Amino acid sequence: MKLAVFSAKSYDRTYLDQVRDQHFASLCTIDYHAFSLSEETVPLARGCDAVCVFVNDNLDEPVLKALHAYGIRAILLRCAGFNHVNLATAEELGLFVANVPAYSPEAVAEFAVALIQTLNRKTHRAYNRVREGNFNIEGLLGNTLHGKTVGIVGVGRIGLAAARIFHGFGCRLLAHDPFAGDEFRQYGTLVDLETLLKESHIVSLHCPLTDSTKHLINEETLAKIRPGSLLVNTSRGGLIDTTAVVQALKTQQLGGLALDVYEAEGELFYNDHSGEIIEDDVLMRLMTFHNVLICGHQGFFTREALSEIAEVTLGNLSDFVAARSCKNSLVTEGHVLVRRDTEPVRL
Repeated sequence: MKLAVFSAKSYDRTYLDQVRDQHFASLCTIDYHAFSLSEETVPLARGCDAVCVFVNDNLDEPVLKALHAYGIRAILLRCAGFNHVNLATAEELGLFVANVPAYSPEAVAEFAVALIQTLNRKTHRAYNRVREGNFNIEGLLGNTLHGKTVGIVGVGRIGLAAARIFHGFGCRLLAHDPFAGDEFRQYGTLVDLETLLKESHIVSLHCPLTDSTKHLINEETLAKIRPGSLLVNTSRGGLIDTTAVVQALKTQQLGGLALDVYEAEGELFYNDHSGEIIEDDVLMRLMTFHNVLICGHQGFFTREALSEIAEVTLGNLSDFVAARSCKNSLVTEGHVLVRRDTEPVRL
């Protein structure tokens, strides 16, 4: 079995090789490609039996058909999200597709809280000032989180992990999730989205990107948000209409924004562009605001999460090779399967 890994970084190689050598020694050989998977790079998969991809790889219909023509029958997502995969085409072609539905949810939740703390208390600005010998604290005024209302959109495993942390801070918690179970109720109250936006000092997004959630935060919903509130997105960039957010920041309807994801991140994130002119005018406009934090999709980036991603990914491949039932399969028995930990179940 030969596996082609796309969008591979040094840490992908380290953890995949380590887990393979420890637990799946005879499973596969691995070819690593730094390039993302696309119509232009799909020939690199020729001669392989399976491919492994990440969040910004493209698995649209032409790419899937090309993979199938090369004899590839298994697609492994080393991520939870699968909005970049045409599952209907995968089903038609009989492809095995499996993801890593939940890896160290605390990693992303903790990072979301870190962004909120930084944005709220302006520690990023304080750090830069002190390095230049400026110890003036004017302009660094923040708010105490204790007693504030935090709205969590999406209370799957990551949203629940965030709820536990905010509950520890003494925050009042609201959540919106049409498919929420009872677990969140021990921390707060489930409400409709409009109520959450109107009452929350902080809004944190933890839901998947689907047709129904694309641009969930838009001009209309931003008009309903509590004036001066902070918005944090560590989930998927497409949840936010970035142009509308820029306008809300300009009018101060939005008090601050922290992003670990961006809707047009595909050509930018996970690569060094420091020696280039970045041509994304919307992103560059966002970066001019003093009350905006942008990171490069690193919320998942902990040792624990990388180990779990590698273990589950190669475990999914092992299930495919052994023709076993795979609990993480997204296409099963001729039907697209969408699980509760990422979306509501439907077969």
